[in-house]
Amino acid sequence: MEFDTARTCAFTGHRPEKLPWRYDERDSRCLRLKSSLEDTVLSLYDSGYRHFISGMAKGCDTYFAETVLRLRDECQGMTLEAAVPCETQPSGWSFEERKRYFYILHQCDRQTIVSREYTPECMLRRNMYMVDSASLLLAVYDGTRGGTMQTVNYARSSGVHIIELPIPV
Repeated sequence: MEFDTARTCAFTGHRPEKLPWRYDERDSRCLRLKSSLEDTVLSLYDSGYRHFISGMAKGCDTYFAETVLRLRDECQGMTLEAAVPCETQPSGWSFEERKRYFYILHQCDRQTIVSREYTPECMLRRNMYMVDSASLLLAVYDGTRGGTMQTVNYARSSGVHIIELPIPV
């Protein structure tokens, strides 16, 4: 199944450790971010975007993937791709985190696994794959160093349009 890069949106965002509410998804700031993600994905769909790619990390990637899955039934032609850096991505996660991860993974329309085993560069390769496959990068980003910053910078250097969603305070 091929997807049109011009109608594809990749996503990057922080993991729970970098979010002010950390793992408390009942926090009002987290709920506002999830609402903002839903509004943005619907707006992108209305603008012609149909394929959405998540890197499947904990935190914002998970919120994004769950948003697309929730909207997919009412948005004809909307698809979700899991860009998995390595097959062992969720190893070391809690039982509940792995259960959530695999539920999302099995609901995806496409799975792209970048590396069979973990390597020091597999996360970077996953991020580059997502940017190279899209015309838009949606980012939940506060300017701090890390994989989200690298992905945003790579998208800038690649000429991919970026929409940054602020982290609610």
